[in-house]
Amino acid sequence: MTPPLLPALPPLLDLAGTAVFALTGALIAARLRQTFVTLCFFALVTGVGGGSVRDVLIGVPAFWLRDPWVAPVILATALVVWFTPHRIWDNRLLEWADAAGLAAFAVLGTAKALAFGVAPVPAVILGVLTGCAGGIIRDVVAGVPSIMMRPDLYVTAAALSATLTAIFVYLGMGDWWSWAIAACAGFALRGAALIWHLTLPAYSRDT
Repeated sequence: MTPPLLPALPPLLDLAGTAVFALTGALIAARLRQTFVTLCFFALVTGVGGGSVRDVLIGVPAFWLRDPWVAPVILATALVVWFTPHRIWDNRLLEWADAAGLAAFAVLGTAKALAFGVAPVPAVILGVLTGCAGGIIRDVVAGVPSIMMRPDLYVTAAALSATLTAIFVYLGMGDWWSWAIAACAGFALRGAALIWHLTLPAYSRDT
């Protein structure tokens, strides 16, 4: 499979997204008072979960198996959480870190799918999976209620970032600044939901 010519994905943005999601996994383990090994495991599955699901569906090797920096970045993130006081991570930092990772991975997932010739709508879906799957795996392993089971604007924020990415690429504007705009849009929507408690209406028909 030969991908079309698109600008190279920014490696630092990819690593930053991985680190942010790894941070959320490590923080969950820290709040549950787990061992350092478990904390590293949570950081790993959260940091690479969404991207791994995307790569399996595209049909390419998982990104973190070929990038020599992903595993060290995840380990370093786990070490930072392990050696810092718990109070530093209070005050909803987990939710904000998750919002940043969600937006960044939705953009990266969509851009990579498009680069491998995936059609725009499926590419957007893969972008949403890339942004959401890591957090879902984290919550399932931790045994805590998944964000997917709440009406929060979560998947919607990922979908906004992914859709904007696809539109920018379609318009021939697929480079770092357009991806930054797409990521900021999704982060802003998720941030607004956190601040003002914005939610989607839940199904309520009685038949």
